[in-house]
Amino acid sequence: MTTFDRINELAKKQGLSLRSLAQKSGLGETTIYGWKNRTPDSSKLESVAKTLNVTVDYLLGNKENDNPKQVDIEDKHVIMTYQGRPIPEEDMEIIKRLLRGK
Repeated sequence: MTTFDRINELAKKQGLSLRSLAQKSGLGETTIYGWKNRTPDSSKLESVAKTLNVTVDYLLGNKENDNPKQVDIEDKHVIMTYQGRPIPEEDMEIIKRLLRGK
């Protein structure tokens, strides 16, 4: 899969056209289309990677998507799960104590 193909696939998954992705990345509307036949400039590729929330290495095909999701364990709007089941509040308190080293 080429860099262009990977970008196109990610854009579709996120409901973006390549034109709108280019605009959101601060690029000319047809810039990404030009990457079918030439290597993208690194700064432009970095802008697209940020917009798609992936690494440049992923877009280049060097790595799998390695942007792990990050959540704050104290965020009350996030339901923490383990093996598909919500972690009970009393267990979360134990986990927090362990993380604090107490």
